[in-house]
Amino acid sequence: MSAFGWSSVKSPRNSSPTPPESIGRQLLNSKQLFFRKSKKKFQSLILCHLMADSRGSTLSPDCNGNGEIESVARNYAEIIVIRHGETEWNADRRIQGHLDVDLNDVGRQQAYVVAERLSKEPKISAVYSSDLKRAFHTAEIIAKCCGVLEVVKDPDLRERHLGDLQGIVFHEIAKIKPEAHKAFISHRRDQEIPGGGESLNQLCERCTSGLQRIAKKHLGERVVVVTHGGTIRALHRRASSHGQSVGKVLNTSVNVFHLSAEDEWSIKSWGDVSHLKRTGFLESGFGGDSTSG
Repeated sequence: MSAFGWSSVKSPRNSSPTPPESIGRQLLNSKQLFFRKSKKKFQSLILCHLMADSRGSTLSPDCNGNGEIESVARNYAEIIVIRHGETEWNADRRIQGHLDVDLNDVGRQQAYVVAERLSKEPKISAVYSSDLKRAFHTAEIIAKCCGVLEVVKDPDLRERHLGDLQGIVFHEIAKIKPEAHKAFISHRRDQEIPGGGESLNQLCERCTSGLQRIAKKHLGERVVVVTHGGTIRALHRRASSHGQSVGKVLNTSVNVFHLSAEDEWSIKSWGDVSHLKRTGFLESGFGGDSTSG
């Protein structure tokens, strides 16, 4: 073994020993190769750290966009369904529905934290989102951190349309819009809400058909879908064995579904917010339960 840690190899007869200047060139070439690889990795990390943008966020994720490839069985898709980060209307307990409200500062921080988490998990093939800003901007942060080039907008992933209740603070809806409130709290799944609002059955048909369509495009892959509390509750009802309802869906909670080509649904994990518990951005926000459909 040489002083440089290389194994000695006998030279052919009549060959000369390797001159010192050649060894020097080998070392230099090895160093240059190492630093070229390190530079690419460093640039990837810097890109993620610069994701705090002009919207005023103060936290950027420590992500690498190089999740390890982990095989998913070819007969199903693994879909990671995430609720958007918090909005100012969530904090004010104001009903959003289809109204296009953006993330607040806490919501952006939540998005950065879940993005960092996902970047360290097995590779994501695609990111889909509701076309409403609060979901789309959450999805953009995730996509950048996980090395996905674009977010695919899908209106079928929107929140439930809540008709005349949209834009009203929750505790005031019974007084301001009594008919719409009565429809909203009805136990009938076919009850529509005055003002163009959807019934629970309409919401379920829209979002479940959308998720199944995504699954058929990505069999054998892992994809992320960013959507809304009421929508995720409807997806849970479709996947659960007895059509059971579920409790509150927290902002940026991680919910993993398996969907097969034969339209068979199962839930692998539910309501994981462990990424938030390691930060100051804990379970906050309004909605994600019966208040959002």
